[in-house]
Amino acid sequence: MEKYDVLIIGAGISGLYAAMNIPKSKKVLVVCKDIPWECNTFYAQGGMVTALNEADVPVHVEDTMSAGGYHNNKEAVEILSRTSLETTKDIIDKGMEFDKDDMGNILFTKEAAHSVERIVHAGGDATGRYMHYFMMVQNMHQLQKNTLVYDLLIEDGRCYGVKASVNYEPTTIYANDVIIASGGIGSLYAYNTNSRTVSADIHGICVEKGIELADMEFMQFHPTVFVDTPYARKLLLTEALRGEGAHIVDDEGRRFLFDYSDQGELASRDIVSRGIFDYKRKTGKQAYLDFSMFEEQWFEQRFPNITRTFAAIGYHFPKDRAPISPAFHYSNGGIKCDTHGCIPGMEGLYVIGEAACTGVHGANRLASNSLLEGVVFANRAVEHLLAKGHQQVLTPTFEKDYGNILHKENDKKYKQTLRQVMWDDIGIIRTTKGLHEAKNLIYDMKNKEIGRLLELRLNTASAIVEAALGRVESLGSHYMEPN
Repeated sequence: MEKYDVLIIGAGISGLYAAMNIPKSKKVLVVCKDIPWECNTFYAQGGMVTALNEADVPVHVEDTMSAGGYHNNKEAVEILSRTSLETTKDIIDKGMEFDKDDMGNILFTKEAAHSVERIVHAGGDATGRYMHYFMMVQNMHQLQKNTLVYDLLIEDGRCYGVKASVNYEPTTIYANDVIIASGGIGSLYAYNTNSRTVSADIHGICVEKGIELADMEFMQFHPTVFVDTPYARKLLLTEALRGEGAHIVDDEGRRFLFDYSDQGELASRDIVSRGIFDYKRKTGKQAYLDFSMFEEQWFEQRFPNITRTFAAIGYHFPKDRAPISPAFHYSNGGIKCDTHGCIPGMEGLYVIGEAACTGVHGANRLASNSLLEGVVFANRAVEHLLAKGHQQVLTPTFEKDYGNILHKENDKKYKQTLRQVMWDDIGIIRTTKGLHEAKNLIYDMKNKEIGRLLELRLNTASAIVEAALGRVESLGSHYMEPN
């Protein structure tokens, strides 16, 4: 029986930063579902927040709390901001290069709901890709791809490892400690900006095992997404575009968002998403992101990936406007844990990054706090794990399980139905009637002949509906419209 000291599920920023902080003397396995760069970190454009100095910590805390509708856990927010002073320095000291000006000073940008410029970026609009590559190179532990975890081995309040499909073979992987860094729930929604691998499987296992999910009603939608593509993952147009001065307009060029907030395009994401959704629904007009105020050479240098990606589908930026729609972007809620990533009542199991809910984001995540959350709480979970010292963990015998059929023939059809229901009824604007209809539909689907992975998705979808029904008042990214 092969056994590891630490198994890390997920090779995005939180999983890789955790691996970077575990000494080589430990036997560590990092697993990912597909290829390592098929993860949300890789697609993150805007940047990573960092407190500028001690004096900026309370300001960053207030910005985060305000965007989160004051539903945040203030202790977690303070930890996030204060620790950023160490983690950002650590990443830079280890060789990560963020964009600099001609004098060699790091460039900071501003995004919606930040009161100062405190976001570092790399490759213009490819921060996640650059950070991911940097951490992949730094990782000295074994990394295994094509590993899809479909069960946690839990007995008497302790986790002993996982059951996974490795290169399509059922495999049991044992470990003294398991760190969940599997990301959010994006592909539950018809329109989303997430990697295709982010599908809420681990959340679904937690529902089954009685591990609590928290704040699942708070799903964040990104306001500016190009959805006119056949793929589930839509093309994100980073918030940094609006931070730098891009406008959102209708067919006539009218900046209609001022009807919804005096901050216009720079209101927090939930307000901008709802504004666009509502305006399109009421008027039948299209919404566009307008870049015509930018000088071409500057735009191409600041946003090279966006310029190239859209040129490939026939757009000439900054001259052309891009049609936009909100799309699911980020799960503010997740697997409930403390500020060290420990899961209440569970030994040997940690959760970090978007999969976790420390309460740091509250009802709505502040722009670019996600990459920061990934590194800060990975760092804290590893500190906690290493402080336990050497453990002698006796693994009980788990029966071999080949009965789990991951996919069944109608799953694809049901999955599409689920994604549409999530978008229509558990999306940007919700009603009690719509939520009850969604709940019934999910219940019906659960009773059909379905594979293991769809069952896990439905578990997570149920948790989101129940959380949304449980919160009658609108707050942050959870918006209830009267029936």
